[in-house]
Amino acid sequence: MGQSISQTTIRTNTMNTRRNFIKKSSIFSAATLLIPQISLATSITDNYGVQLYSLRDSMLSNPKKTLEEIASLGFKEIESAGSAKGYYYGLAPSEMAKTCKDLGLKITSGHVRLDQKFDQTMEDAVTSGQEYLICSSLPTNGQTVDNYKKVADQFNIAGEACKKMGLKFGYHNHEYEFESEDGEIFYDVLMDNTHADLVHMELDLGWVVVAGKEPLHYFKKYPGRFPLWHLKDMNINNKESTEFGKGILDIELMLKNKHLSGVKHIYIEQEEYANTAFESMRHNMNYLKNI
Repeated sequence: MGQSISQTTIRTNTMNTRRNFIKKSSIFSAATLLIPQISLATSITDNYGVQLYSLRDSMLSNPKKTLEEIASLGFKEIESAGSAKGYYYGLAPSEMAKTCKDLGLKITSGHVRLDQKFDQTMEDAVTSGQEYLICSSLPTNGQTVDNYKKVADQFNIAGEACKKMGLKFGYHNHEYEFESEDGEIFYDVLMDNTHADLVHMELDLGWVVVAGKEPLHYFKKYPGRFPLWHLKDMNINNKESTEFGKGILDIELMLKNKHLSGVKHIYIEQEEYANTAFESMRHNMNYLKNI
């Protein structure tokens, strides 16, 4: 009898073990199906950067001290811009790279002009360790479809040149690119006539909404074409930037749909302030932490 009970117990335990194994395996299998979605959600960086034009006066006055203060606010990346002292605010490209590294920062992008000095601009960007060179304004004037097609050709050429040097070329929009001629929106002309592997768009969300357009429309129309953002809230009344939560940009909605855009780098930019630039940046970072 003892042996029979033992065998029954063993069979029962074995069956229970198999049931538990199958149950756990099923849970594991279901969980593995979610892994790609989880990876997609977490692969897009939340290491926010700042466009240095937001802190332009301080950067011109004392760039190293300003970078220290930027790091103290929790920023991880910076994007440079043109200034009276050049793209690196009086620092050599290598000096900018070292200063950032020492502070736990990285200069990942820079606003530049597409001009006769572009070869030198590319060389300096390589030295600084940048990944992107972003053209900050149209190289030729003219609110016509023909001009935007010519600009698209120039952008493709610049993109090819950057690619050969291990850089990525892109363009940053304002409000005027969303004007149109005969029903054709100029920004769409740029998008349709540039090569995605050569021209990487930096979408300024604030200027998009001021122009009366929806960033989500562009996320869906051109999925994956916007590896860089300027996250900027705007006061619609005076068309000036403002602290997060005080303007018309639905920042939470943008962040919930960021995967559609293909964004990899998000730079906070604010050009006008309620008090000081650093107070505004502190407010903006706290806002992001709380949503």
